[in-house]
Amino acid sequence: MSDPNSSGPLAGLRVVELAGIGPGPFAAMILADMGADVVRIDRPVLDTPIAARYDLLRRGRRTLAIDLRTPTGRSEALAVIAHADILIEGNRPGVAERLGVGPEECWAENPKLVYGRMTGWGQDGPLAHTAGHDITYLALSGALHAIGSADGPPVMPVNLLGDFGGGSMYLVSGLLAALWETQRSGKGQVVDAAIVDGAASLTTLLHGLVAAGSWSTDRGTNLLDGGRPWYDIYETSDHRWMAVGALEPKFFAEFCRLLPLEADESDRADPSRWPKMKQRIANAFATRTRDEWDGVFSDTDACVAPVLSLTEAGEHPHLRYRATYLDVDGIRQPAPAPRFDRTPTVISSTPAAALTSEDVLSTWR
Repeated sequence: MSDPNSSGPLAGLRVVELAGIGPGPFAAMILADMGADVVRIDRPVLDTPIAARYDLLRRGRRTLAIDLRTPTGRSEALAVIAHADILIEGNRPGVAERLGVGPEECWAENPKLVYGRMTGWGQDGPLAHTAGHDITYLALSGALHAIGSADGPPVMPVNLLGDFGGGSMYLVSGLLAALWETQRSGKGQVVDAAIVDGAASLTTLLHGLVAAGSWSTDRGTNLLDGGRPWYDIYETSDHRWMAVGALEPKFFAEFCRLLPLEADESDRADPSRWPKMKQRIANAFATRTRDEWDGVFSDTDACVAPVLSLTEAGEHPHLRYRATYLDVDGIRQPAPAPRFDRTPTVISSTPAAALTSEDVLSTWR
């Protein structure tokens, strides 16, 4: 029996998360959002930079306070892991083994366990045992070099592209793929999710374009990186921004009509005209505020949108209609995604106080 409060397409799935930071907790949150019963094993004494209620990556799961460095703590953890379908850990290679909760120790208790390992560099290779963060993994993968303007340095995409895009999302897809295979083989396996691998994978389209001669490694000169006037970000009179993505001819024509801008497909086909076109577009946007331009382009096919802050996004009419952001325990946060029509997802709980292993085993036996 699993957590009776769970719902969603993964209801009944049992996951153990060995506490970590960043991509591991985010992957566990995604599984919990989809209905999995996730139990987080945390250290008994935590030194956290923010109060637990604000640590939104910990939402939707129960927590056990266990000291894995002690024989008693290790035995408690393995007793819970024995009933799990998936385990997630984000330590450097070899740490889980030294704690006595590596794959072999866990499979001795639970041969069907899917063992997910979340690291930056992966489980092997020259850098596997070195430290790193999102920015260093992106740098080595080639992804960071591709982001930014032609006359500036590479731009850091917060930690969304590496930790969460190249890390958590690949871990989740790998865990579910391995779980599918386990149903046929009856055997568990290790899922080695490295952020550097996932970030590299995200650049697959660009590698194809480079090989075809359709993408330059000179940053800010290409179709999707600000190298085209009709796919860029422009400042408004109130020092805010509008994002323009009028790629297709019909969308570009609508954009020109509304701005207005005298240009056509012959202008788009001639790169020598692009600098002047970009300047004309910039000059036009500089004449009105962001909200005034939003009024011009909203609900049209010009593919133009205001650049909203994190606090503004939740108030946008479209996102409010879809309840893309929710207020839970007085804290606004993104709702679970994606959506399912028969097995809807919910945020089942806020970060909770620690339980005992018996509390968990009473529902997992």
